[in-house]
Amino acid sequence: MTPAPKIDLVSAAMLLCLSLLWGGSFFLAKIAVEFMPPVTLVFFRVLIAATILWLVLVVFGESLPLHSSWPLKFLGLGLVNNVIPFSLLFWGQQHIASGLASVLNAFTPIFTMLVAHQMTQDERLSTAKVLAGLIGICGVALMLGADALLGATERIVPQVACLGAALSYAIAATMAKRLKALPPLTIATGQLSGSTVILAPLILFTTSPTQLATVPSQIWGAIAVLAILSTALAYLLYFRILQRAGATNAALVTFLVPVSAILLGTVFLNERLEPNQLIGIVLIALALLIMDGRLIRRLRVGRA
Repeated sequence: MTPAPKIDLVSAAMLLCLSLLWGGSFFLAKIAVEFMPPVTLVFFRVLIAATILWLVLVVFGESLPLHSSWPLKFLGLGLVNNVIPFSLLFWGQQHIASGLASVLNAFTPIFTMLVAHQMTQDERLSTAKVLAGLIGICGVALMLGADALLGATERIVPQVACLGAALSYAIAATMAKRLKALPPLTIATGQLSGSTVILAPLILFTTSPTQLATVPSQIWGAIAVLAILSTALAYLLYFRILQRAGATNAALVTFLVPVSAILLGTVFLNERLEPNQLIGIVLIALALLIMDGRLIRRLRVGRA
């Protein structure tokens, strides 16, 4: 059996940097989605990011493989790694706090663990991973439970949408791992270009120049930062981590993302998490620590 990929110091450092970039994306999206429909925001995020990466490709003399089935692979990856999850998250953030959206997105590793078990040979389920999955499910159920019992569907549906985004990311991570023969820059440019192609026809028919003209300049600035740093640069890091450490380990970044997202939301947007949501965070954090494996190994060493 192929040995499971591990996280080394370089991968850990990249995970930390990526968590800061993606944590900031929840904060920036929460601001921008107040002035722009979610799908339109997704389009400009991927369009600007793809343009930046195409410029980088030209500078380094690289190109995208557009023969055989590569265009379809980039379209598929763009759909499940950008179009679907970005749209669900942005729509969800119209109704719930950005910090809560990032916490629900932290369920990505649990989904990735299950998807990778079915679609890969080197990331199989283990007892620790199953335990982590059960604890993670309890954490999410706790966060959703109070609203569900009270029938507050106006908050339940956005939270379920964020979980749908996490599942989409999990499928994408496993799909992207199969493209490891390509450099991270090529994969990132291909998927963002695919996302732009998918969304362009929809935006042409649903968004008018008059609507865009009403968006304040500072919001366009936030969208530019969201696209350049939290998308173009972030995906370069993500695909590099994916190649070094595997799909499940790369998804662990979503454990760190809520920390920065919640801090930004608290400081700048006056958002607060409720007690049941905080307990849910703790359970998800415990699940991810167990899934990472180091917690269990340390406990075994301590008993020896």
